[in-house]
Amino acid sequence: MTKIFRKTDKGVDEIATRANRLVPRLRTALILVDGTRNEAELGQLIKQHPAETLEELLTLGYIEVASVVEAPPKKAAEDAPSKKAAADSTSGSSEKSFASFRSEAVRAFNDLTGPAGEALAIKMEKAANREQLAPLLQMAHQIIGNARGSQAANEFKAKFASF
Repeated sequence: MTKIFRKTDKGVDEIATRANRLVPRLRTALILVDGTRNEAELGQLIKQHPAETLEELLTLGYIEVASVVEAPPKKAAEDAPSKKAAADSTSGSSEKSFASFRSEAVRAFNDLTGPAGEALAIKMEKAANREQLAPLLQMAHQIIGNARGSQAANEFKAKFASF
């Protein structure tokens, strides 16, 4: 069994305002918590004491357990993205497919920019529809281009501009 964490309202507020002045180690970890990554994935991204860092964020009320899931076997984990995409395309729920698309875009943006892109990532997470998300994706493309180069920016644009 593995936990999936998400930011609480307190955590979202801390990212937006820095009201409680979290130490950089905790702030960086809080930015990485997106409601889709499990403990193991976060553990690979958090460099210093990942289990203790997540526990501290949980204790302080910046994150909460979104769900507890059975850790998939390696083969199932590799097949999961294609099965998820198929489920989204056949579900008929455009809200669900938009939400998953938005989460995937935010996750990719965070992976490419890290803490430097946190303000835009928060705005992307709050986008309620395609019309609100589209200009934010364009800004993300520009930021990625500046931070990681045109190839990374163009790969991001190719993946997320067509929704």
